[in-house]
Amino acid sequence: MTDGHEGVPIRKLPTGVPGLDDVLGGGLPELSFNLVVGGPGSGKTTLAHQIMFANVTAQRRGLYFTIVGEPPLKMLRYQQQYRFFDPAKVNGMIRFSSLSGEIQLGLPAVLESIVRQVEAVSPGWVVVDSFRSVLRVNGREGAPEVQDFVQRLALHLTAWEATTFLLGEFPGTEAENHPVFTVADGLVVLSQQTEHNSVVRKIKVVKMRGQSDLPGLHTFRITRDGLRVFPRLPKPEEDEPGSTEASIAPDQERLSTGIRRLDEMLGGGIPRGYSVMVAGPSGSGKTVLSGQFIVEGVRRGEPGLIAIFEKRPAGYLQTTSLGRDLGQMIHDGQVAMVYLRPLDLSVDETLYELRQTITRTNARRVAIDSLSGFEMAVSPGFREDFRESLYQLVGVLTGLGVTVMMTLEIQDAYTEFRLGPRENAFLTDATVLQRYVELDGTLKRLMTVVKVRGSDHSTDLRFYEVTSAGLTIGDTICGYHHGLLTGDPVGEPRRPPPPRTGE
Repeated sequence: MTDGHEGVPIRKLPTGVPGLDDVLGGGLPELSFNLVVGGPGSGKTTLAHQIMFANVTAQRRGLYFTIVGEPPLKMLRYQQQYRFFDPAKVNGMIRFSSLSGEIQLGLPAVLESIVRQVEAVSPGWVVVDSFRSVLRVNGREGAPEVQDFVQRLALHLTAWEATTFLLGEFPGTEAENHPVFTVADGLVVLSQQTEHNSVVRKIKVVKMRGQSDLPGLHTFRITRDGLRVFPRLPKPEEDEPGSTEASIAPDQERLSTGIRRLDEMLGGGIPRGYSVMVAGPSGSGKTVLSGQFIVEGVRRGEPGLIAIFEKRPAGYLQTTSLGRDLGQMIHDGQVAMVYLRPLDLSVDETLYELRQTITRTNARRVAIDSLSGFEMAVSPGFREDFRESLYQLVGVLTGLGVTVMMTLEIQDAYTEFRLGPRENAFLTDATVLQRYVELDGTLKRLMTVVKVRGSDHSTDLRFYEVTSAGLTIGDTICGYHHGLLTGDPVGEPRRPPPPRTGE
């Protein structure tokens, strides 16, 4: 190939499966010969139906062959439960044919029947389900006649300009190492993984000729809408060689949290595009603070997004003192709320939902409440590398230009200063710490800013209160020599005046 020659263009067809086109590298190559394999119940038949119903037209009809197992009528009885199913296309744009009789006569009879019907219909889409049954007809899947059958079938279907799917039950490593798979242009493997009573569905593109697919395992769900694929999290871009930790530009915009004194402690507010972690024990006001951050954004013309993992939306709004304001903003479309607490959640699925909502609402501020609930909601298999996945998620969100505030519940042991059992503080650009301290027989709340990356910030300790109007912060605590963060203060305080609302 000479320089500048781009080769023969291959048209990429949309699959109609959300997220799958990205995994395939932009769509499905037209006229390709594809194998979709996996264990029983992994979603092969549903995937094939979803793609076919999304693509068939009066000019590019579909042929769906069934070998053994479910007859077409029984299969359609279940497939019609999905929303993608269009009964108007059945027996018109899509024709279903059973080859259960031909399979008894051997491979030549099966091939002859498929070729005859393809010639009669001239379809644009062909599915053979289940292909494993054809390979077993002689009891020897690797026999020369089986290899010849597959090659001749691929040649015929490609010559008739059909995009083809062969479905088969090939569990485990067998799904990638079978000799007949060398004939295929594309090989897609579906699987179900069970971990601690948790089941996660995954999809992997082993090969897709002529285009660059996304490597690795990607999670997917089967809902009433059919399959929905969640591509793996992209890795954050690496810094240029020799670069150091970024500094805040003098003219970089700072965002108000809605609490004047907290803005002062942060050095003028949160730098736009930063991620902030608010860490504290139960009842310390983390949810209220993140809510104030979102409400303040709406007041300044910035739509917001709240992702919750613990309480349901109604319960969340009842919990925070800002529930009425947030409820009205949600009603007016200024704030979107995403409730993410299904069983066996994946980090990729979470990012997909957040990105979709950010794009749809043009949200500029995001609150995630909480990381503790998020970690409990994900499938056990994702908890092992949760910090790495969370790091990537934060990088993707801030890369979209949004400013993120996350809450993290920590155990207040009163005897040591820690930012959580997993030391998650490095994941974010700024950290706000909330603690309890016992003084004069009462429990007080105090707050400090641990870090703001690349910027000066206050290191003061300040008492604060959680009121019906939100958090209010007092003056710097003076008079104690040490021990406030460990719950054992030493010294005689000079008590500051009580904080005023909004500070």
